[in-house]
Amino acid sequence: MAVDGCQGRGREGADDVRKRRTRSVTEIVVYGFLFFAFAEVTIHLLILAFGHQAAVTLAVSEPVATSFSRPDIVDRNGRLLATDLEAPSIYADPGVVLDRDELVEKLATVLPDIDQKDLLRALSDRSRRFIWVRRGVSPKIAQRVHDLGLPGLSFRYELKRAYPAGALAGHVLGSVNVDNRGLTGIEKYIDDNVGTDPVHSAVLSTRPPVRLSLDIGVQHALEDELDDAEEMYGTEGAAGLILNIKTGEVLASASLPRVDPTWPSQALDNKHLDRMTAGTYELGSVFKTLTIAMAFDEGLAKPDTMIDVRQPLEVGRFTVTDYHASNRPLSVTEVFTHSSNIGAGMLALQAGPERFEAFLRKFGLLTQLKTEEGVIAAPQLPPKWGKASTITISYGHGLAVAPLQFAAAAATVLNDGKPVHPTFLKRYGVDSADEKPLVTQVTSREMARLMRLNVIGPDGTGKEADVPGYRVGGKTGTADVPGRGGYSSKSVISSFLAAFPMDDPQYLTFVVLFDPKGTKETQGQHTAGYTAAPVTGRLITRIAGQLGVAPMDVAASQ
Repeated sequence: MAVDGCQGRGREGADDVRKRRTRSVTEIVVYGFLFFAFAEVTIHLLILAFGHQAAVTLAVSEPVATSFSRPDIVDRNGRLLATDLEAPSIYADPGVVLDRDELVEKLATVLPDIDQKDLLRALSDRSRRFIWVRRGVSPKIAQRVHDLGLPGLSFRYELKRAYPAGALAGHVLGSVNVDNRGLTGIEKYIDDNVGTDPVHSAVLSTRPPVRLSLDIGVQHALEDELDDAEEMYGTEGAAGLILNIKTGEVLASASLPRVDPTWPSQALDNKHLDRMTAGTYELGSVFKTLTIAMAFDEGLAKPDTMIDVRQPLEVGRFTVTDYHASNRPLSVTEVFTHSSNIGAGMLALQAGPERFEAFLRKFGLLTQLKTEEGVIAAPQLPPKWGKASTITISYGHGLAVAPLQFAAAAATVLNDGKPVHPTFLKRYGVDSADEKPLVTQVTSREMARLMRLNVIGPDGTGKEADVPGYRVGGKTGTADVPGRGGYSSKSVISSFLAAFPMDDPQYLTFVVLFDPKGTKETQGQHTAGYTAAPVTGRLITRIAGQLGVAPMDVAASQ
């Protein structure tokens, strides 16, 4: 019995060994299979990681577009004119788009102006993972695109420039491109002189706002009056300016037709040219303000100096006459108030071409002017400055300048001769550096007296610009427009240069109407005394109070 028991235990031990060996082999096979499976997965992951690195980088980097955050623009009183807003932009991933044709067809129902062929072409390139569809859309448009439910379309937020006042002061403000970079006007000035910040998302600027010299209320009044003038006289365009004579600050500047700064392409149309700064024109008799100031300052004449204007001036094959011929000699005061071309021409001839040219040059009228809005259009000078040019320029023909440039020169005459440098930025005090006056204080005061007399005198051409109590002075200008066959009196540029209050001129206005038509109210006349002068009177009535000019007793102001 003992032997049999020992043999049984030996057989059981052998079976256990065989089972353990079988289990070990099975485990080895299983672990080996798992090892090779994981190794294969690892190898494939490495191949994907290194073999397609460029595609992965492209997918990550392509959507990151650089935009620029910009400081706000405000008027002189802090009222907002331009700011950045967050706006959704639409992009597509061609690799995710299921049906290109369907996507483009449905997208066109929301964005009808989209270039369908160009978008189809871009979506055909499956190697690209990002393409712009439309940048800076409104939330309403973004929601409509979202509701289409098209795979492959997505949104990201960027900065978009917004102009709360719409087209108000559009020419001055300028515009930006799709990346929020300044293109024209003050927006371009910000890029060049103030600074912007590159961003990859809708991050608002922390820079302080750019404060302009403009006053929104005054700007609105100017544009409103130009609108009325355009409708009343059927003009082809209009422009206007309001300038602080003491500081050079431009309080308002406008040109019609307007431009909307949210549509930069408008500025490319010549019809929307900023006529105040980007165009040059022969401005007519407003130029006599400078001619007579020159005669006074050079000691060539006094207000009561008599000039015989009864005979026309002969210049080669041309004859210079007066619009209203005089049958007697006129004093220099009357040359101004009667707006005598002959009288102005004789005064310029007395100075001579060289002296007259030098006088205009020191006023900056023969060189290009630059402001924060941009470079002003360069003056168009006569090819040769001889006798004929001296005569014609004396009454505003033969020399074409930008209206803003002329207004700055006229303001200098009224500023005791101290140079006026126009600016579109708010100034916090007048520059303390003493510049040499360009004319004497006596000349300046005499010209202010003549301008006032031209508005209130019985023979003055600017009577329609008078505003009781505000001591307005001014000068009319009616310039024939040059064409292929010479000058045509049927088409004119009508302008009125004004300042107030004339006992101490503070503000200058300049209204320019392009090709106004005579009406029943103007007795069929299109000259400045009937068109630009009354526009100026209505304008000053609206803005004098805003500018803090208190009315004087009417009798005393006369």
